[in-house]
Amino acid sequence: MPRLLLFLILVAVAVIVYALIDCIMTKAHSVRSLSKPAWIVTIVLVPLLGAGLWFLFGRSRPASPRGRPRPAPRHPTAPDDDPQFLRNLEAKRRQDAREKELRRKEQELRAAQEKKAHEDKQKNDGDTDSEPGSQTA
Repeated sequence: MPRLLLFLILVAVAVIVYALIDCIMTKAHSVRSLSKPAWIVTIVLVPLLGAGLWFLFGRSRPASPRGRPRPAPRHPTAPDDDPQFLRNLEAKRRQDAREKELRRKEQELRAAQEKKAHEDKQKNDGDTDSEPGSQTA
């Protein structure tokens, strides 16, 4: 009889220690019912009952049949909820606007250079026709 009692005490201590370590190692966002510190206090103050309640109501339930807990989402599910995506979108919009403005200014500059070159050519053509030595008769 004393051996059975000793064995039951060891099993109870092992269950309590396992429940306490499991509670401590569990991420705070996956704890159900109570907060993580409240579960730790419950397991310590009401050992067997607290450990049993932790296994029944505190741990997150696995989503897959293999017993693995489902991972918490690491990023927003929709792109318009993601602040990084929105910042990138705004930066791309500003960059596109700058490139468009740069192309417009380059076109204006080319047009002005062509106009000036055309005016200079007309001026040079007009000057050569009016020179007295350039006419042959």
